[in-house]
Amino acid sequence: MDYLWIQAGFWGFLGGLALLIGAVAGYYLEISQKIIASIMAFGSGVLIAAACFALIEEAFLLGGFDSTITGFALGVIIFTAADVYLAKRGAKHRKTSDKSKVSSKYDESGSAIAVGAVLDGIPESVAIGLTIITGGLVSLATVVAVFISNIPEGISSSTGMKASGWNRKSVFGLWMGVAVICGLSSLAGYSIFSKLPPDVNAATLALASGALLTMIADTMLPEAFSKTHEYTGLLVAMGFILSFVLSMG
Repeated sequence: MDYLWIQAGFWGFLGGLALLIGAVAGYYLEISQKIIASIMAFGSGVLIAAACFALIEEAFLLGGFDSTITGFALGVIIFTAADVYLAKRGAKHRKTSDKSKVSSKYDESGSAIAVGAVLDGIPESVAIGLTIITGGLVSLATVVAVFISNIPEGISSSTGMKASGWNRKSVFGLWMGVAVICGLSSLAGYSIFSKLPPDVNAATLALASGALLTMIADTMLPEAFSKTHEYTGLLVAMGFILSFVLSMG
């Protein structure tokens, strides 16, 4: 019996669970914005390396330039369009822990924040499932990258939600729901795409890579840079080299 689909769901859920862990920490602990931003910068570097080595490189090996470039472009376009729409609906600062950016609109846009969290999490989770198809085992680098990057998102978002009046049941319920969706997305990434041709898998890996890189540039790095400033590059580079070592190991 093929138990790999169970592994795919588990690893995707574990990556998403980091959001809930971060949310609990952000809700109950007074964590400085600089620490949150530093973790986010480090996590950005980890994710960038995963997108390069565990996703787009594998996409090229599976399907060549055509599938890789097509999938990558689609990922960038889809994420950008969805992010622009959600920003207009009140989820622009969904990763922020800065109370000065939290407005009444933030509190009114719960559905947009939830959809934004899912939008950020799905490409990561699908990518986890796809790495099992291509390698037979889950990519440790991808799981670690997703987990590390999700912790500061959970911390910062829950801090913003608390500042705007969200109760803990709503905050934790939201992130638990997102974690479950992440697990299901990873399961789908394996179960659905394992039956499709290599070119399709290649395009999907590249799509996830494009969406991840766009998400990092649009939502993670701006929030990180706002507090870490000239140290942002150092932290991103440290995360990148860690993920590179895990990918090559």
